[in-house]
Amino acid sequence: MPEFSEKTIMITGAAGNLGKAVANRFLAEGANLVLVDLSADRLGQVYSELEASRDRRLLIPVDLTSEQGVSGMTHQAMATFGRIDVLANIAGGFTMGPPLHETPLIDWDFMMNLNTRTMFLTSRAVIPHMLAQGGGKIVSVSARAARSVKPGMAPYCASKGSVITLTECLAAEHRHDNIKVNCVLPGTIDTPQNRDAMPDADFARWVSPEDLANVILFLASEQSRAVSGASIPVYGES
Repeated sequence: MPEFSEKTIMITGAAGNLGKAVANRFLAEGANLVLVDLSADRLGQVYSELEASRDRRLLIPVDLTSEQGVSGMTHQAMATFGRIDVLANIAGGFTMGPPLHETPLIDWDFMMNLNTRTMFLTSRAVIPHMLAQGGGKIVSVSARAARSVKPGMAPYCASKGSVITLTECLAAEHRHDNIKVNCVLPGTIDTPQNRDAMPDADFARWVSPEDLANVILFLASEQSRAVSGASIPVYGES
């Protein structure tokens, strides 16, 4: 029997390229899926082919920056499946911008809300249920840029750096609660959007969503039970 059979995996940012790869990986392992994204239409389009597994998936459109929305999402997941074994914080985004001293506050808030607030709210909502059920796994997505910064990316780098710090804090807080908390630091992910933005790059050196999904699956599995508070580089050959 697959390791994740009858376990419930909540995936935020599920309608994106990485979110879909992670969902497909866990589905192949027999998991129940709580698939979360901002747009109901996009969720329906991306997962329309999963008709055969309708009883094993729950699609929830929600604004993950909304405290009320995240609370409602978590209650809906618990009412449907009764537990949340893994939280995969995939939701996030990237923007370039001017130097920090020229950065509008709205741009700073956008990155911090999208990459940090979402992780904070979802983790805060799910952890009480993991404590009640005796454990769980949280895997979040930071970025290589959190450790290797570049000009014009201060809000993005700071927000992804906060993902690492929150990961370490949560791991320390729940060291004895059987809740393992880790994050991955991908380099450039091979997506259609990145190919359009960087058409002259060597795509073969980038990280495929499927390879990154495999690392996330490992961190969610019992094979990683001795690992918590880690930030795992997944750079491909870039």
